[in-house]
Amino acid sequence: MIKRDRRYRHSAPESGTGRSATVALLPGDASGTVVTDQAARVLRAIGKKFGHSIEIEGGLYGALAIDRAGTPLPAETLALAERADALLLGGGASAKRWEDPRLPVHPAQATLELRQRLGLYANLRPVRLFSELADLSSLKPELVRAVDLLLVREVSSGVYFGKPKKRWQSSGERRALDTTAYSEKEIVRVLRFAFELAQGRRRRLTSVDKANVLATSKLWREIANELAAEYSEVSLEHMLVDNCAVYLMTDPGRFDVIVTENLFGYILQDVAGALAGAHGLLPGGSLGTQKNTIGFPVGVYEPTRAAAPQAEPEKANPVAAILSAAMLLRHSLGLEKEAAAVEGAVSAAVRRGFRTADIARAGERAVDAAAMTDAVLGALEQEKTAD
Repeated sequence: MIKRDRRYRHSAPESGTGRSATVALLPGDASGTVVTDQAARVLRAIGKKFGHSIEIEGGLYGALAIDRAGTPLPAETLALAERADALLLGGGASAKRWEDPRLPVHPAQATLELRQRLGLYANLRPVRLFSELADLSSLKPELVRAVDLLLVREVSSGVYFGKPKKRWQSSGERRALDTTAYSEKEIVRVLRFAFELAQGRRRRLTSVDKANVLATSKLWREIANELAAEYSEVSLEHMLVDNCAVYLMTDPGRFDVIVTENLFGYILQDVAGALAGAHGLLPGGSLGTQKNTIGFPVGVYEPTRAAAPQAEPEKANPVAAILSAAMLLRHSLGLEKEAAAVEGAVSAAVRRGFRTADIARAGERAVDAAAMTDAVLGALEQEKTAD
């Protein structure tokens, strides 16, 4: 039996007063600059409203860093990341220029290096829909209105990091090899994290694998069953990754917390994200083993994808970035009350009819990123601060 280790409990603590923290702001690209700037406005407003000192420092990262410094993660940015209490990113680069797999440098390399340097291992992707926007989904509104799931993806190992990884030519044809590898330690820590998160939600955990064919999945399922004995209050089910994808599209309300390995998680996150009908609404974050200066896990938070054409970055939807900032407040600064205030303000803005171009229906007025954030800040200002 695996020994229970409470180091992996990540329940949100009570909010503190007068908290001081440094947040690294890494936009990534043009639309990323727009949405992170808007999220920074919200973080500053939270600091002022609740009496915290949140210092925000910017750095080159991703596509912008390649253009200006020739590398996706300059040494200065890495130094900032390693001393910051949390990081807020602008999302992955979406320009077509990055679609060529033969490129010697790519913005995604910065993300992978950050995960390794900061010890990140668990990516969180909450999918909770605004009832006012349920008809944006490609699924029937009655299927998605009740969706409230959290997908936990292991991000420190698996095929992205496995070795050997190579390409070669043999017998006149090109060949390639990628290796998927997982250790017991890597599996245990992300499963513990998922069990703990499920305890604080609806106590249902779906562990996703491909145990009918993959050795790593067989080990994953074996360890999940061993840990389940320690979390008797959580209902554990196993599901093959292909079946999970089908259920996400046909019965998404059945899920509470989903946990899976790196590659499967990457795919399922996009499948789950499609439920919302617009990626500009979905936040995300990754946590690891390192603690920041105030004793919480260092985290990297970012929206799922860019939400505007590169030619019109000012029209990007800032909601996902703002909600990612709320996750940052909750998980890396321990400010639950403040995180809930941000989420409530976003919901209020949507309820009052504010829409960016990606979520506006025919005939509805679309606002730009700054105006959408103005609406969120207005709602935040109207919220009373609890004693």
